[in-house]
Amino acid sequence: MPRSITYRQALNEGLDEELAHDDNVVIIGEEVAEYNGAYKVTEGLWNKWGDKRVIDAPISEAGFIGMGIGASMLGVRPVMELMFFSFAYVAFDQMMNNAATVRYMSGGLIHVPIVVRGPANGGTNVGATHSHTPENIFANMPGLKVVSPATAYDAKGLIKTAIRDNDPVYFMESTVLYGQEWEVPENDEIDGGELLIPLGVADVKREGSDLSLIAHGGSVITALKAADHLASEHGIEADVIDLRSIRPLDETTILDSVKKTNRAVYVEENKPFCGVGAQIASMIQEKAFDYLDAPVVRVTSMDSPAIYSPPLEEIQIPYPELVVNKALSIC
Repeated sequence: MPRSITYRQALNEGLDEELAHDDNVVIIGEEVAEYNGAYKVTEGLWNKWGDKRVIDAPISEAGFIGMGIGASMLGVRPVMELMFFSFAYVAFDQMMNNAATVRYMSGGLIHVPIVVRGPANGGTNVGATHSHTPENIFANMPGLKVVSPATAYDAKGLIKTAIRDNDPVYFMESTVLYGQEWEVPENDEIDGGELLIPLGVADVKREGSDLSLIAHGGSVITALKAADHLASEHGIEADVIDLRSIRPLDETTILDSVKKTNRAVYVEENKPFCGVGAQIASMIQEKAFDYLDAPVVRVTSMDSPAIYSPPLEEIQIPYPELVVNKALSIC
């Protein structure tokens, strides 16, 4: 019997299963232990696993992220929670200059199996310093892997895979999605007994023939709503491609969709300048140009710091009507 659980519960299940799977897995972050996490993702894990596996850290991202990277070089598999991914900038040297390059600089002798996870989204009216979407920044650095799940199913399968990966994986979630529910099978309903989704494999969330809507993270939900409107009101059937993993990137699934539909719209909360969508648009233009019947267009956040005002922030980030209008402009 299918069951529905929240995105938050799916992450919690994935973390719990990995703590059981490998004694080297630990969770470290602000309020992750006794207070169950700022967003209750780690609820109950401290009570179950104790002080040595679920560890509260001081408010010093540079300190505890650096400690986690050092521990991972010695065989620990730390899962580090950032209350907001905006706070990653405090630990930028450790996350970019150290974690990303250690395996290369050591000639492959030292791995950094660390996961840094937390919300990277706008739309919650917490101001410019708490609303960054830095997936494009981290994806720019060779040696790092960047994941952004859009559903509870993907969140659970990807967090488990990320923890088992021997490279740094920066796992970007959305506070808007935490309370939303999706079907996630019980382990005994899955071949192999557990849900594992490989990194670098996109997912076709909706089949269509007229247009490719490509997105990651919370913008996948926006794209799906836009696709439903395009179908019901305009007779336009859209493929909706969820990247799931930004780096490594599944180019094949994207290109196959564009070759089928001949039109592409990228939807993201990233800012437009040097965003993920810019990379995707360039890749499509280079590798599928002869299939395009219209330019690749992007729907992004407004190119300004996040607006604190709730009604203004609602229109600063992509919303379904904006995606629909962009799609109609090339159909």
